[in-house]
Amino acid sequence: MPLIETSIHGDIHELRLARAPVNALNPELCEALTQALADAVEAGAQGVVLAGGPKVFSAGLDVPYLLSLGDDQDALLRSWTVFFGAARALVACPVPVVAALAGHSPAGGCVLALCCDYRIMAEGPYRIGLNETQVGLVAPEGIQSLLARMVGPHRAERLLVAGEMVDSSEALRIGLVDELTGIDDVATRARVWLEALLQLPRVPMLRTRAIARAAVIDCLRAERIELSKFVAGWMEPDTQAALRAMLARIGK
Repeated sequence: MPLIETSIHGDIHELRLARAPVNALNPELCEALTQALADAVEAGAQGVVLAGGPKVFSAGLDVPYLLSLGDDQDALLRSWTVFFGAARALVACPVPVVAALAGHSPAGGCVLALCCDYRIMAEGPYRIGLNETQVGLVAPEGIQSLLARMVGPHRAERLLVAGEMVDSSEALRIGLVDELTGIDDVATRARVWLEALLQLPRVPMLRTRAIARAAVIDCLRAERIELSKFVAGWMEPDTQAALRAMLARIGK
């Protein structure tokens, strides 16, 4: 089974994360997403919808896999590098990308959504946010800036320090997502939004977008992510304990 399912709707390509059960972002899925984006552009896509599974867009990084790497910092660094490679592929995509969030989007799932041009989320008890402090992690400065770009610096600070995730209605109210719709209609609404955008004069729209999104691309510069520091933090005993406690809770 492919890790990314691609469907084509005219000029719009829909890329659906398809790693059961919750689209946990391991290196293979991240690499498949990066390749699928490149393939879509190469095939002539004028816009891309990034979708996930029902009820969970993506549960974020594959924590059990990462913990299985133990103290192999080279393997950990590679895993996080591949994830940020996928994030950079989204922010640098030469055509607009809409995140179709038909469910929960914590941590790495939220990061992928923040990298897109527009976010449409399912109405209901679904949550989105950067909950890193809840499991003993520090969101890199560039990722914090991505969130602040959406919701403003003070609100971003409060959300980040608490590791808080918000439900879809609050996410819409604060600007973390752009639109809500029924869970079965999220991908369709994403295509409708793109279709309207693609009616505009193409070159001026894309040039304006490139200028506007330069700040998003800048957030993911290596100097603003500091992966080596992040991986060192991952290895801290209290972080490892918090991650294992989280897995124990989920296991129950």
